Amino acid sequence: MKELFVKTEQQKNWLEKLATLEQTVKNNAAQIDEESSFPREHIRLLREIGYTKITLPKELGGDGLNVFEAIALQETLSSFDGSTALATAWTLLTVGELFENKYWEPTKLASFAEAVKQGAIINRAVSEVATGSPIRGGRPGTQAVRQGDKWVINGRKSYTTGSPELDYFLTSAWIEEKEKVGFFLIHKDTPGLSIDETWDVIAMRGTGSHDLVLENVVVDDSDLVELPTYNTGFKLNGWLLLIPATYLGIAQAARDYALRFANTHSPNSIQGTIASLPNVQSLLGEIELELTTARFALYGAAQNYVELKQKEKEGYELTEAEGTVIVNAVNTAKHVVTNAALKVVDKAMRVVGAKSLQRQNPLQRYYRDVRAGLHNPPMDDLTIKKLAEFALKQDENKGDR
Repeated sequence: MKELFVKTEQQKNWLEKLATLEQTVKNNAAQIDEESSFPREHIRLLREIGYTKITLPKELGGDGLNVFEAIALQETLSSFDGSTALATAWTLLTVGELFENKYWEPTKLASFAEAVKQGAIINRAVSEVATGSPIRGGRPGTQAVRQGDKWVINGRKSYTTGSPELDYFLTSAWIEEKEKVGFFLIHKDTPGLSIDETWDVIAMRGTGSHDLVLENVVVDDSDLVELPTYNTGFKLNGWLLLIPATYLGIAQAARDYALRFANTHSPNSIQGTIASLPNVQSLLGEIELELTTARFALYGAAQNYVELKQKEKEGYELTEAEGTVIVNAVNTAKHVVTNAALKVVDKAMRVVGAKSLQRQNPLQRYYRDVRAGLHNPPMDDLTIKKLAEFALKQDENKGDR
């Protein structure tokens, strides 16, 4: 089914490149999960083939893939190993978002593009224990104070995915003199920056989502690269679809395992394999239905986003209502895909039975990993709330006519 959404030769070429890493990544996945170790070797291999720069514009040395094109690749990588894919997804989406919207000064973007071209990776550092998910609008406890032509930053960030290998941390901090949140570009070698290895969880154990600690970190004034005007995470950013794509890839891996098991497992209580049993076929059919529904939601939202951004480039001015529709589409896709992934892995485990609970069986890892998707933004309750608010507002507007 994924093949329906592979539209370009560039996508096909990249799928072939990723295929060269498939066995290496798959073979290491269980050990990474068992040891909760960061997949440094996988990141190195991905850098070597240029995967970390696929969303960098072509004119700047990247491949210029849009979010629709990148989803199929991300889904494929995740079917090899979820932790590797999730750590990589945040770099791809951050780079894609930055250059698509040109958030920074041109000179800053140009110098950063050169670093990405050479393999540098980045993630936003926004979450904090005290504020919870940044999408809910909490003010960060991390503080930035001006001292002459420098900024001094102090604070601690949680869930900094990919931290062991990140070259740059795009870090949010409260700026009292401006009474708003700003984002600072901080290089990994900046004095006062350290990683506290706090990541000890049951899902996505290899993502290296440790705490970023900032103690009197001094950066230049030019490193204050963003002063957002929005108050919460509800903004138009279709690149976030690369995160549910990651969980869809894990679900695909669970589906593939269940199918192979059904076609080969032959207990002596029946003739042939369990693939002929009605209850097994029912579960497998339900898995296919979940994956198909999820893909159309995911790729459909991505296509709408890409088309809208193209119209904006051509001078089209987006209305507030149109922006809300696309934001809701992106958030809905995340909700649909994540919950579908949970159902797919559950049904795959029902096909396989008690063997799926064995520690050496990959299904138990997939089962744990897809749970993490519930806690990536936006959370389900916020998506439902925003959908209800928009529907109510539309009805109010109709009543005013």
